[in-house]
Amino acid sequence: MTFILFFVQHCDGSLLSGKDATDDFEDVGHSATARAMLEEYYVGDINSSSIPAKTASAPPKQTQKNEDAGSGFIIKLLQFLVPLIIMGVAIGVRFYTKSAA
Repeated sequence: MTFILFFVQHCDGSLLSGKDATDDFEDVGHSATARAMLEEYYVGDINSSSIPAKTASAPPKQTQKNEDAGSGFIIKLLQFLVPLIIMGVAIGVRFYTKSAA
């Protein structure tokens, strides 16, 4: 089993970023067995000068929707009126069929 395969199966792979993982290993509180495995899988030290510098990235700009202000009002009005109309029709049908029987 290679180290990469072990690491991806053991962890979520997020720590595999070319950085010194000593602190991360120590923070978890690994057992003596894990420390023995460390000796087997230890590759070596990282040359910190070979790690590329982080670049700042900005999230993409989102375009704003140009909605007509009146259309939102009409939708809210319809969301209120349509159920009332349906209820009125249902009551009317119930009243009509009850008095006809």
